[in-house]
Amino acid sequence: MRLNDRFVPLFYLLSGLFGFAGVALAAAAAHGGGDAHLLASASAMCLAHAPALLALALGANKLRTAWLAGLLIGIGTLLFSGDLVSLRFAGSGLFPMAAPTGGFAMMFGWLAVAAGAVLRVRP
Repeated sequence: MRLNDRFVPLFYLLSGLFGFAGVALAAAAAHGGGDAHLLASASAMCLAHAPALLALALGANKLRTAWLAGLLIGIGTLLFSGDLVSLRFAGSGLFPMAAPTGGFAMMFGWLAVAAGAVLRVRP
């Protein structure tokens, strides 16, 4: 079993959860008042990266770096969005620099997708 294949179920799971969370957070931002911009930003990240993870799962056999890209994007989205949601509802973030760490992880995940264009899958 290739490394990409081991992560496909995780990417499907995260994709579905991020899609659900993105819609729920958008509704909370629209109707919740307070620091709605925090929830709107978390929603945007979840909704942007849910289809990306779905695509990585579906195309894992064609992109050599899918496992790395998916892990970075998934962990990054959890950290970034989780920190904003925690800040909104608990009054404090997950830990210092959680959102920036998540943001950098997401950016490096997208770079891993780009690297997959150069690092070809062996037949």
